[in-house]
Amino acid sequence: MAADRHDTDPTPQVPLLLAIAYRAMTDHFHARLAELGREPLRPAHGYTFRYLADHPRATTVDLAAHLGVTKQAASKTVAELADWGYLRREPHPTDRRAQVLALTERGHDYLRLADRLWSEVERDLADVVGADRVTALGRDLRAYIRHVYGDQPVPLRPVW
Repeated sequence: MAADRHDTDPTPQVPLLLAIAYRAMTDHFHARLAELGREPLRPAHGYTFRYLADHPRATTVDLAAHLGVTKQAASKTVAELADWGYLRREPHPTDRRAQVLALTERGHDYLRLADRLWSEVERDLADVVGADRVTALGRDLRAYIRHVYGDQPVPLRPVW
């Protein structure tokens, strides 16, 4: 296979290459979703699923803060996912103006599917660079994350 500009261009540094690789993996993931006939889910939806799985009594305000978007933008995401049957809104137990968000069984099923698809993406990477290199990369990235954050939990959210 001929070298492309990412192989020979000295400009992209590792952080940029990681961002480009993440984009390629995300595109692969979303192409698989489309092949399966799923709704036009976007990366923000995936971050929403993961957040709600870990915070089952979150509100739209909580979600907006987590995603780093306005309450209106989070409300739009919530409405889409509710319309598609992935989450439900329930009355808040103490704040009549707020609603509590929860994944439906379909939402939990989607997370299981997403985990399978991300595993496929990772296997594709392993097919290209070798399983041992993917294992080493995972180990190295976890070491760097520990170096930067220590034992603090690192929220999975978009970097806008």
